[in-house]
Amino acid sequence: MFDNLVESSSHKDDISRKGTFILVTVAVYAVLGIAFFVAGIYWYDAILENQNLDLITLVAPVPVPPQQNQPEKQDTPKPTKVEQNVDVRRELIADVSRTELVPKEISAKASDVPPVRRGVVTQIGSANSDAAAPVAVGPGSGTGIISAPTRVDIAEPPPPPPAPPRAPISGGVLNGKAISLPKPAYPPIARQAHASGTVVVQVTIDENGHVISARAVSGHPLLQAVSVGAARGARFSPTKLSGQPVKVTGVITYNFVAQ
Repeated sequence: MFDNLVESSSHKDDISRKGTFILVTVAVYAVLGIAFFVAGIYWYDAILENQNLDLITLVAPVPVPPQQNQPEKQDTPKPTKVEQNVDVRRELIADVSRTELVPKEISAKASDVPPVRRGVVTQIGSANSDAAAPVAVGPGSGTGIISAPTRVDIAEPPPPPPAPPRAPISGGVLNGKAISLPKPAYPPIARQAHASGTVVVQVTIDENGHVISARAVSGHPLLQAVSVGAARGARFSPTKLSGQPVKVTGVITYNFVAQ
C-alpha cells in the first residue's frame, strides 16, 4: 500500500517561496536598521554643537560663624581744657633789649612774632599767645625756653651773571688791518681761461684775530676758491670795544690780472 509514495511538487514550491520571502524581509529590515542607525549618528552630531556643555560646580555653603556679643562702647571722657600757663611762640625771638643774643638774620621788616618775655616760660607752638597765668622761671632776669645762635652767617652775594655775547661789529674793507694777508695763487684753469678781475670775500674775525668764516660774494667763479682759501689764512689784531675784545665782520678784496 505504501510502496509507491508520490511527493507533491506543490508543497516543495510553497516552502521555497516562503523561505525566499523570509530572507528578503530580513534583508530589508537589516538595511533599514543600518540606515536608521547611520542617520541617528549624523543627526546627533548636528545637534551636538547647539548643546550647552558648561560645567556647573556645586559649592557647599560656607558656614557663618555665630556673632559674638560685642562689648558696648564706653563713652570716652572728653579731655578737659587745661588752663594755659606758658607763652606760645611760632619761633623764639629774643627781646631787642638783650644785646648778647644775635638774631639769625637781619631784615628791615618787623617780625609778626612777639619776642620772648622775661621771667616767663616759653615754648614753640603753631600760634602766638601769652600765658593766662605765667609761671616764672625763677629769680633773675633770665627767660624760659629760648636759644639763639652765637654768630650770624651772612651768605656771600651771588656772582653777577655773565655779560651776553656782543654782536660782531662791521669793519668794512679789512685789507689794511691785516697782520698777515697771504696772496692767493693764480690757478692754471683760470690762466687758460684768462680770468681776471676783483674777488670780494666776506670774513668773520673772532676776538683773537683769527678768521672763523669766509665766503666769496663776488668775482670770477674760477678765482673764488683760491681767494676764500687765502682769506682763511689771514690774521688780524684783536678789536676791542670798551676794553672788551669783540668779533668783527668785513671784506677782503683780491685783484687778479690775466696771465
